[in-house]
Amino acid sequence: MKARPILFNTDMVKAILAGQKTQTRRALRDQPPANMSDALRVGAGPFEAVRKSGMFRFANKKNGDMWPEGPLICPYGQPGDLLYVREAFSGPHCMEATEDFPALAPSVWPKDCGIHYWADGNPFYGDWTRPRPSIHMPRWASRLTLEITDVRVERLQGISELDAIHEGIAVPERLPCGAWSHDAVQEFCELWDSIYSNWDANPWVWVVEFKAHHCNVDALLREREAA
Repeated sequence: MKARPILFNTDMVKAILAGQKTQTRRALRDQPPANMSDALRVGAGPFEAVRKSGMFRFANKKNGDMWPEGPLICPYGQPGDLLYVREAFSGPHCMEATEDFPALAPSVWPKDCGIHYWADGNPFYGDWTRPRPSIHMPRWASRLTLEITDVRVERLQGISELDAIHEGIAVPERLPCGAWSHDAVQEFCELWDSIYSNWDANPWVWVVEFKAHHCNVDALLREREAA
């Protein structure tokens, strides 16, 4: 079992905390050639292990070409691996620079210094540093751990209405006029473009399904080791 960091913006952290988000899509760093039409799951061992593996190759159904030569392994992990969430945060204001001392980087903040998570809204009390980008969150400060339950590859625009909801988009409601309050896929499209700006390119994406644990990754690992 491996543990890796993953970044989420504030809205997506809120959706995870509320139990509304159980999937995330991330574009493949290296996109397959344009003539590749299918993503095939590969792996060694019994059928169940192959079905759940996070390794893939792309195929051209017409001529049998494959890409790449070896399996493409999901960089976010395999089913059973853990992802610890990095989100926007602040520490006590005493960590900021003063006339006598430079600011302390979050990586060297004491673990008992206290953390404010901006997904929880503006703080009601306390004197905090400016909001820090999620990429700077130390592992010990993470409060959400995602256990990967499945990995697959698909085209971005192949997302279904149900999967868009599992991405954290609000469930559409039926209006008195008979129409729906919103289109979950369209809202996901707008969300994607607000972050990556390439919906129209329809890239191949990793689809990572997960179960959220509301605790630090190392606390979860210790708990499992003790069990």
